[in-house]
Amino acid sequence: MNHPLIDQLEQRYGFPRLDMDSVDRFIAAQPFSVLFFAGNPSRFPESLDVAVILPELIKVFPQLTAAVIAADSEQALQGRYGFNAWPTLVFLKEGRYLGALSRVHNWDEYRGEIERILEKAPQRNPGIGIPVVSGDASKACGH
Repeated sequence: MNHPLIDQLEQRYGFPRLDMDSVDRFIAAQPFSVLFFAGNPSRFPESLDVAVILPELIKVFPQLTAAVIAADSEQALQGRYGFNAWPTLVFLKEGRYLGALSRVHNWDEYRGEIERILEKAPQRNPGIGIPVVSGDASKACGH
């Protein structure tokens, strides 16, 4: 579901709306990107707050290129990035995962957390892969 405040990110600020077919090409082409997963604003009204905050964050962090994830691609991409709360901002460096911020935060928290995230080394997307566990099940069970 779209909302005028979320649509404004594309129309007024030029943030592209990405879907499953366009997201990989976009994030690979950016030194740093932030993807906005709004969810349904009727269910997650904080999404509208983030829609207002995101352009201001881009002013403070001009190295970030922002995009909005299309509503029909959010669920599929959510699994890729391993978050479970809405709204969420996912941060990437050259298409590789740096971190995510879910829900609304105060301004100082956004600034501090984004600075910390952008300093991190990129990692494998958290929603992909199989966790490594000991091959000896008896040790895992305490036997």
